[in-house]
Amino acid sequence: MADETLRLDKWLWHARFRKTRGLAQALCTGGHVRLNGTPVAKASVAVRPGDDLELILGPYRRRVRVVALGTRRGPAPEAQALYEETAPPERLHDPVMAPTLLRAAGSGRPTKRDRRAMDRLRGRSGDEG
Repeated sequence: MADETLRLDKWLWHARFRKTRGLAQALCTGGHVRLNGTPVAKASVAVRPGDDLELILGPYRRRVRVVALGTRRGPAPEAQALYEETAPPERLHDPVMAPTLLRAAGSGRPTKRDRRAMDRLRGRSGDEG
């Protein structure tokens, strides 16, 4: 059976790179997958054992080789047997810091006094609802 193939989105789902096939399809069509060095535009591309995949998952780039195709989405150990890592995951960028960490100290929610001062600057009276 040298001609065994499987759709890329199904394989990504079987190998547990994505939780649903729909998310696997979005990964493929979003330009986050390369098959043997070529960008993938469709989720229907066929993968075979021996193919090299490059996946961008969040802030990481993962390079894997397809070892087997699988017949179902099984438990994690079964899914890990479908591929082998060819390189350790590579961090592409630092995760975005939470907006509260980027804010200057003391510049959070305005106090009642600050709000009244802003209202005066804007020409509003304090009794408006």
